Amino acid sequence: MTLSIVTVIHDSAAHLTRLLDSLDAHAPGRQVIVVDSGSSDDGARIARERGAEVVDLPHNPGFGAGNNAGIARARHDVTALLNPDVELLDDGLLRLAERAKPGTLTFPRLLNPDGSVQDTAHPLPGTRGEILRAFLPARIAPQPYRATSTTTVGWAIAAALVAPTATLRATPFDEDAHLFYEDLDLCLRARCELHPDVALRHVGGHSTGADRLALEARRRREVVAERLGPAALRRDDLAQAITFARAGVRSRRARAQLRALWVARRA
Repeated sequence: MTLSIVTVIHDSAAHLTRLLDSLDAHAPGRQVIVVDSGSSDDGARIARERGAEVVDLPHNPGFGAGNNAGIARARHDVTALLNPDVELLDDGLLRLAERAKPGTLTFPRLLNPDGSVQDTAHPLPGTRGEILRAFLPARIAPQPYRATSTTTVGWAIAAALVAPTATLRATPFDEDAHLFYEDLDLCLRARCELHPDVALRHVGGHSTGADRLALEARRRREVVAERLGPAALRRDDLAQAITFARAGVRSRRARAQLRALWVARRA
């Protein structure tokens, strides 16, 4: 399987080393493109020393623009986009690449470092499935990320995805969006499949900073409104508010997310 692999880094040297080690072990000999978006650490040097092609974007144009720049350099029919904090566990990425089909974004299951499954696949915003998931307890609610067989999902986070290179070029990331929900916007313009039999490790992480949460709330509303319309936006706001309110009983972050959503709606 010929495959190009793109990862966008920004002060990601420690994570990048683990990713490159896992690629050497489980996907050797593939084209690896590392897009350096204005890092101040040794990530670009490490990438070059490990044989990766490095694209320098010194002014950090954002996650989407970085991936687009890497995709433009891809030489093979299929491209995988991987965050630097992702790690291959076996040959699953190659198996995912063999399933790539036009017009479809293919996502693996993502695991936390402790092996638990991350909630990375979601219903389409503003749909009954999303609202039902907000009302019901998590243990019985329909959860796309817990699927046991290949399933179509509304959207998934783009920490790891595989698609035909032509599909990614025909449906590029929105470069006007510097940060947050670029993956939601991308998924609303393509078909998305979760393949839970393929698993990658993903460190991930969340910030509870008020500024970040406010930007996340505003960006999600912008994407949903533009791609799905005002009625879907109202339903998505409802589902988000219920989700945060239920979780806010025990979670400070959820309470902050609810406040951010309220501010974004009023704005």
